[in-house]
Amino acid sequence: MYFPVNSRVSSPSLSPPSVCRHAHYTTVSQSADADLDPPRASYFQDATDNSQTTSPSNSTTALPKKGTTKYAAQPAAPAKKKRGLWFWLLVGLAVLIIVVLAVILPVYFTVIKKNNNHSTSSDSNAGNGTHGDNGNTGDGTVPSATGAITGGDGFWVSDPSDPFANGAKPNSWTPALNESWTYGKDRIFGVNLGGWFVLEPFISPALYQKYPTAIDEWTLSEAMAADTAGGGLDQLEEHYKTFITEKDFAEIAGAGLNWVRIPIPFWAIDKWEGEPFLDKVCWKYILQSFAWARKYGLRVNLDLHTIPGSQNGYNHSGKRGDVNFLHGVMGIANAQRALNYIRILTEFVSQPEYQDVVQMFGIVNEAVMGSIGRTALTAFYREAHDMIRGITGVGAGKGFYISLHDGFDPSMEWDGFLAGSDRIVLDRHPYTAFSGSTFADPIATGTGADAGGVWVGMGCGWGPDYVRVSGTFGFNYAGEWSNGYNDCGLFLNGVNGTHTYGGDCGAWEDSSGWDASTKAGVGAYMQAQMDAYKDYFFWTWKIGNSTAGIVQAPLWSYQLGLEGGWILKDPRQAAGKCGAQAEFDGNYQPWMTGGPGAGTITAAAAGTPYPPAELNGANVPAAQLPQYTSTGTVTTLPALQRLAVVHQSDTGLAPTTIPGCAYPNAWDANDAAVPTGCGGTATTPARRRREI
Repeated sequence: MYFPVNSRVSSPSLSPPSVCRHAHYTTVSQSADADLDPPRASYFQDATDNSQTTSPSNSTTALPKKGTTKYAAQPAAPAKKKRGLWFWLLVGLAVLIIVVLAVILPVYFTVIKKNNNHSTSSDSNAGNGTHGDNGNTGDGTVPSATGAITGGDGFWVSDPSDPFANGAKPNSWTPALNESWTYGKDRIFGVNLGGWFVLEPFISPALYQKYPTAIDEWTLSEAMAADTAGGGLDQLEEHYKTFITEKDFAEIAGAGLNWVRIPIPFWAIDKWEGEPFLDKVCWKYILQSFAWARKYGLRVNLDLHTIPGSQNGYNHSGKRGDVNFLHGVMGIANAQRALNYIRILTEFVSQPEYQDVVQMFGIVNEAVMGSIGRTALTAFYREAHDMIRGITGVGAGKGFYISLHDGFDPSMEWDGFLAGSDRIVLDRHPYTAFSGSTFADPIATGTGADAGGVWVGMGCGWGPDYVRVSGTFGFNYAGEWSNGYNDCGLFLNGVNGTHTYGGDCGAWEDSSGWDASTKAGVGAYMQAQMDAYKDYFFWTWKIGNSTAGIVQAPLWSYQLGLEGGWILKDPRQAAGKCGAQAEFDGNYQPWMTGGPGAGTITAAAAGTPYPPAELNGANVPAAQLPQYTSTGTVTTLPALQRLAVVHQSDTGLAPTTIPGCAYPNAWDANDAAVPTGCGGTATTPARRRREI
């Protein structure tokens, strides 16, 4: 998000819950996807502390060996009388009836009937902070979202004999994972799982309150590492285990949603010397998120939220401060690392086992165009596009859609961007909260047609531009947005941030006191945005409790809004909130969706070659700036059970430091002197396609 996690959630047992095929009930045990290798397994091997890693495509995957069971010799059994066909048909029918009843009855009483009972009393439970913070029942069951009306027509699949089965769908209006998604016609109703793998102060306030010196994950990691008595860095893994669980995925599917955007850090793959992050550990849980998404039919937009050196200087980039990606003395070197992380993730998620689940990949979150400059960022995006399509191949069905953030530039700056590319989409973050306004206009203006006041018009006002950009760029969507019409919320503007809201923020940091007019106003504002964006990911699904025991940024929690009654339990009901507006007809130019012309970017559209000739913040040509050498050992990302072995023709090595070069601090190099002996030509990892 533009400026902004932990919840004390007890994880449900990972012992397999039955598959729930909501209306078409069948049961099988949990997928082998849940049987994950330990997060610090021996196959995490780096040749050097600061070398880069690669995808599993470069070597065999780490598969468990199948055990064998030996049986003692048994005497021959007497011959049994053969049963007739009718006998076996009757037995099969009896078993089927038992299975159906075993699934339908518990699901009815624990999900559907419970939800019907809750639907009239959700307001009485609003704002107490307990539901939004505790996502588990404690007994391993996975109920649907409170009051959700969609619990009867989804199709959830989990089959240990086929752990990569993609037949699930979260609801009747969403294609199954193994069915085609038609951009512009099928609608993305999504939420972010923010704060799970990239911890932000306002999403996990209790962790930051425990360590008052922490303002970002860099300083939080340092403080935790020094506090061995308090759990050390292991507290982060506990957060990964408990903040989001399978129950959350079930609730998301039950709430009528169909996509999740999952922000991840580069240190899921590795870290370099001097970086304090807990590296490699969260990858296990990222894989688990893919398994749960697969089970409930939720498509994944994987978002690389952090970049070495920081792409925006915000706390959610890893370290708050200056931009050192494509900017300043270490701008090229940090971009080399970034490209390699993109390469690693591309090679992993474009494998057949994952390509139906991870259908979109945001390669750099919120790279600030104003600092980096359009020329340099365009060159980088072109280079990343060509590298990715060199791995996946070109054309519809060959890998994920590539998501590029708009850099907070005006939308018209993106008209015709990289025309002739292959399936790029534009991620836009239309936040109101960070405008610097005093937000004087009230939102609690009644419960009828006037609910929301002027803020409904503000939300609807985004719609025409999304339609326009659909024709001039291609598919564009709201990758982050919220109910935050003002900037209130504990730590929303950072640990030491201040609010510009002209009223009392206390009223917006505890939803237990919200009356019907307030809830109606917030709900109306949200529905207006839903109708305007059409395709979106709300930021964020869950906000953790503060030390006060409540959610202190309630405008930003989808889960709490469902429970409190100000968020629709069926997102389709927002259609028409903005009245008659121009609609995009869903017909994109063929190259935009991988059709004829895809992968034919012209020189004029591409801009300057990569690396760019110069960078903002550097007073020498880019060729004279420090770079890394592509001679490092490549590490392999671990995989799940039964993942097919992939043969990789990508023989490119990883970036690593040049011996003898005295590199400046890669996270704080804007005013550093340019060292000698660190030059060379920056190279991009090999673009050869995988052989599967």
